[in-house]
Amino acid sequence: MTELDNRFLLGRLAVHYKLLTLDQLAEATREQGRRGSGSSLGAILLELGMLQPSQLQQLVVVQKEVLSKRSDGAAGVAVEALPAPAVQETRPAALNGARATVPSTATAQPRATAKPRKAAQPAGRGAMEELLREAVRVGASDVHVHAGAPLRLRLHGRFADHGARVLDAAEAETLVLGLLSAEDRALLDARGELDFVHTLDGVARFRANVYRQQRGLDAVLRVIPLEPPSLAALGLPQALARFTNYHQGMVLVTGPAGCGKSSTLAALVNLINEERREHVLTIEDPIEYVHASKRCLVNQRNVRRHTESFARALRAGLREDPDVIVIGELRDLETISLALTAAETGHFVLASLHTNDTIRTVNRLVGAFPSDQQDQVRTMISESLRAVISQRLLSAASGAGRLPALEVLINNKAVGNLIRENKTIQIRSALQTGVAQGMVAFDQSLAQLVQQGLVTREEAQKHCEDPRKLEGGAGGGTHAEAR
Repeated sequence: MTELDNRFLLGRLAVHYKLLTLDQLAEATREQGRRGSGSSLGAILLELGMLQPSQLQQLVVVQKEVLSKRSDGAAGVAVEALPAPAVQETRPAALNGARATVPSTATAQPRATAKPRKAAQPAGRGAMEELLREAVRVGASDVHVHAGAPLRLRLHGRFADHGARVLDAAEAETLVLGLLSAEDRALLDARGELDFVHTLDGVARFRANVYRQQRGLDAVLRVIPLEPPSLAALGLPQALARFTNYHQGMVLVTGPAGCGKSSTLAALVNLINEERREHVLTIEDPIEYVHASKRCLVNQRNVRRHTESFARALRAGLREDPDVIVIGELRDLETISLALTAAETGHFVLASLHTNDTIRTVNRLVGAFPSDQQDQVRTMISESLRAVISQRLLSAASGAGRLPALEVLINNKAVGNLIRENKTIQIRSALQTGVAQGMVAFDQSLAQLVQQGLVTREEAQKHCEDPRKLEGGAGGGTHAEAR
């Protein structure tokens, strides 16, 4: 019998004795195929946590006896006969700790059978999931696992050690790999980094980035509630709900990393889902908030799992009859171009972008294109852009939680002209004079938060364009209470 037959027999024995499911065996053999012909199926089963070492040893004993009987010409278990339950009516005693004997079909006698059992979880998963539960319990926004450092949580925007013990590289790797499937591990090995979402039923979802660095394997996990939030729960003014009433054009949610863009976007999508009867298509990397279809039909696509890229999904999306297209992030020229095209051709586009304020947002959109196309792009933006919501999170004066400060730009006739004529620097004046239309500048928003005693003047000054504005009053805009 060949070595290939031997490996096949080991896996089929594990399935026959209900230590593995067929799906688990298929996953393990796919991983073996990726690693090459020299890899051991038994070692892979151990690494994936599908078998315990003692179980593998016992299976190897049974495997040797089966092969021995076949080579002796006895009526033992043939490889091709293993899937049929009638071949062996019993489980081998080896799986209960004793030495196995393998009865033939003619002489099999009833024996005590081992109970079917689930495959063991990957090493480290239990400890990692307990850490994630603790993070949710204390209200952390992020969990950090770093080789060569203690476990850390981000609480109200600040780092806090979770225990003093420093993780060595092996401990960090065990924790991180405990959350990964075999497919994810293969992607991580190929790329050196990986984005994915891990779900703890009844607790939360966690957007994770895993990456290798000089000390070992690290992971950062962002806590995502199981249900999409409301504007009020995020501390955002209900006036933002007006931006879900458009049926074509583009609304952008912008801000630096970690400012809550994804949550604001999810709150707006949830409003559409509750109030309209339309087809909503989201394109994300990875899918964060899960939107169950309510009044709308909501389809969510995960880049690199359900589709190759944002651009490819957008191009296909234009043929999938969506009314609303939600783009997790405008990352590159092709995605921005397709998003503008979608907004121009009768779709309502909601998207996020990493920019610090509304003026920089417009400049980023234009600057993504070659200089000989920018005049045309300014015209497209002036006609299709509906609003830009820029936000930042500030530490609350109470020390508990963080508050959003907003800049809201509405593209009226005057703003459209400024965009078209490449006079975006003058948008600052339009923000300050457009309060009656619902516009607000960051400095106005910050001044109001200070006046209300919700943030300290020192905290506001870190984000203020002109600190003198903090002395002059809010000048418009509204804020909800701290979350």
